[in-house]
Amino acid sequence: MTQPQQITVLGATGSVGLSTLDVIARHPSRYKVFALTGFTRLDELLALCVRHAPQFAVVPTTAGARQLQDDLHAAGLDTRVLVGEGGLCEVSAHPLVDTVLAAIVGAAGLRPTLAAVEAGKKVLLANKEALVMSGALFMQAVRRSGTVLLPLDSEHNAIFQCLPGNYADGLGAIGVRRILLTASGGPFRETPLPQLEHVSPEQACAHPNWSMGRKISVDSASMMNKGLELIEACWLFDTTPAHIEVVIHPQSVIHSMVDYLDGSVLAQLGNPDMRTPIAHALAWPERIESGVAPLDLFSIARLDFQAPDESRFPCLRLARQAAQAGGSAPAVLNAVNEIAVTAFLDRRIRFPEIAGMIDEVLNLEPVVAVSELEAVFEVDAKARALARQWLSRNAR
Repeated sequence: MTQPQQITVLGATGSVGLSTLDVIARHPSRYKVFALTGFTRLDELLALCVRHAPQFAVVPTTAGARQLQDDLHAAGLDTRVLVGEGGLCEVSAHPLVDTVLAAIVGAAGLRPTLAAVEAGKKVLLANKEALVMSGALFMQAVRRSGTVLLPLDSEHNAIFQCLPGNYADGLGAIGVRRILLTASGGPFRETPLPQLEHVSPEQACAHPNWSMGRKISVDSASMMNKGLELIEACWLFDTTPAHIEVVIHPQSVIHSMVDYLDGSVLAQLGNPDMRTPIAHALAWPERIESGVAPLDLFSIARLDFQAPDESRFPCLRLARQAAQAGGSAPAVLNAVNEIAVTAFLDRRIRFPEIAGMIDEVLNLEPVVAVSELEAVFEVDAKARALARQWLSRNAR
């Protein structure tokens, strides 16, 4: 009998991390949790450690590590607690680890995800910002290490499932005309435009179909999430923004489609539950039970599609422009968006000002080539500083 795969879950207390642990728990003979990491919800991380008994846990601060270590000892666990980015990279590249689930939100996930890639781990990628910030460098590392990189976002996982195994030969070579990237449209798809000035963080986080963290929920409401996914898709599938079309599909049942030159369109369908792409990526190339209910087409009854309105969703336009510009532009876009979303959640700016801040900083910053990782972080830091300056002038 083969030994269970050892899994590191980066971002265990988030929605993707929790869904992953649910799938893992359904298959104890196949998977074993090696390490869990968390950011602020340390009580939840403790509970997860008690349930899954990992060898390691990682938290951001020394004080948090001391408290968690004491609590783990009191619970009779031998789990060792590590601290900070160094700890994240250690559990990502550890020799005993087989698979790394990369689900830390934002730029903070880049270094540990890259550490897993460089160590040749199987990487299940939910941290789209890693590719948005450093796409060329990241994919060079994937090719150099020979790591198996599997997309975990439902849309990219759907595209992966709709492509043949030789898609790395080039989409044109396998007869692909375009990728159709679906989007729900979020909670403000039909909100009158003047009302967007007054929407609250709570309204923005009330996604109609998916259960997600607050940052990703706001990105979905602004459709920046789809813009970041467009950039990610360009790197994952070696294509250009011109070959990716965003399609609003309110039911969130079709997760994305691939349009072929012969007129065929292949689609991956399923209930809007992250456990489906997680189970697919964990077991690939096999299939395992995920806990997701079968899709009931009769209860759905209809599938609707519409083109996105960029006057309603300017973040999508800005992301496409950044993708076309290349170089440092996507890293600037991502950095400013993180600052803007936090400011909106803190009620310091209005919802439409998220796009306004991003647009202004993108116009301030010239696009430069980025050839090494430290340059990516320099671009990120400068963009964040400019975003904070914008806030000092414009925040409520």
